[in-house]
Amino acid sequence: MKYITDENRKKIVDALFYIALTIELVLMIVEKSEISFSYESYVFRVTFLLTLLAVLFMKHDKKEWIFIAAIWAVSAVSYYMCGKNDMLRVVTFLMAARDIDLKKAMKYTFYVCIVGFTLIALLACAGVMGEMIQVADYGRGEGEEARYVFGFGHPNTLFGSMFVLLLMWIWIYGKKAGILPYLVMIVSSVIITLLTKSRTSAVILAATVLLAIVFRLFPKLAAFKVFYILETIVSPVICIVTAVLAAGWTGAMYCGDNFWDLEGDYWKIETRFNYRMSSIYYEAANRDAVLSSWKLFSAHGTDSYFDMGWVRLFYWYGIIPVAILVVALLAVIYVCYKKQDIRTLIIIFALSVYTIVEATFVTRYIGRDFFLLIAGVYLGYYFKNKGETDVRES
Repeated sequence: MKYITDENRKKIVDALFYIALTIELVLMIVEKSEISFSYESYVFRVTFLLTLLAVLFMKHDKKEWIFIAAIWAVSAVSYYMCGKNDMLRVVTFLMAARDIDLKKAMKYTFYVCIVGFTLIALLACAGVMGEMIQVADYGRGEGEEARYVFGFGHPNTLFGSMFVLLLMWIWIYGKKAGILPYLVMIVSSVIITLLTKSRTSAVILAATVLLAIVFRLFPKLAAFKVFYILETIVSPVICIVTAVLAAGWTGAMYCGDNFWDLEGDYWKIETRFNYRMSSIYYEAANRDAVLSSWKLFSAHGTDSYFDMGWVRLFYWYGIIPVAILVVALLAVIYVCYKKQDIRTLIIIFALSVYTIVEATFVTRYIGRDFFLLIAGVYLGYYFKNKGETDVRES
């Protein structure tokens, strides 16, 4: 290893990382389409090995190696306890992303997603694969509805995919974009909302677009500390509190758990959440998603899917992994403050609030979570710069 120059080391690490990233992105696009592929677990092992090799090739000081070993140890315990290697894969991916050119990686991810999502839609439009429109009862009390899916299998999947593209556009181009690109963004947001009829998600989308416009018009607001404090209150505090309340109320309603009595108001709240809280009970195997069943590390068999992503995090992985996630999120927000990076703050807000009601980003497909690229680089600052992150956003 001592004969490898720093330049060659960087090239090797970048190559390993981009191969892994490309595989994860392609796998994510395939998963969103109607293509059947049953070998994900083998592909996950390949991408994990690639990012692991990247981490081992990278230079680390003694303190960073201790931190890496500790995180890997906790991840290994999580793997042993719940049978899911997701935490191990994600933390290794984050470590491997430490030295990447972030803007280059984000643009690469953005355009790969555009090509893949466009291909899914075109195949559906041509009648080759997937439906254009899906008629079904979506459990919203309105009977059967016709909603566009364009080959994505579900209208919320289509909405979530477009939401991801919009968020990446805000991060990559939103700081300097002019009136016309922002008008295109607004029109696109309206169109995708009308096509998918994703009402709850549309509110979050509208708030995200509004914030992007406000901070584009008044860029000096990025220096105000209050916005970073408010975001810390929203993400993760309010998000975690919402998850605890939803899981607790559901357990009290369906399991007789001793929790804060809503005095008959449960269904008033539940209808506003489109019966997502009830799915916490009905969709989770062994009813393990209610608050009284949460564990430090989740057990085997906690593999069920339901909305309300923050609850699903606790159900899938357990309290300790979520606590580590919260610490990491707070660390990223602090870097945003030091860099006056309001665009990343908007992304954190959008993803966190969206995950209250949807679970798109609580997934085993790393390619769905473009934010991991940002988090990997920003968390890396604590080791490269010894926590000093005063470099302003470029």
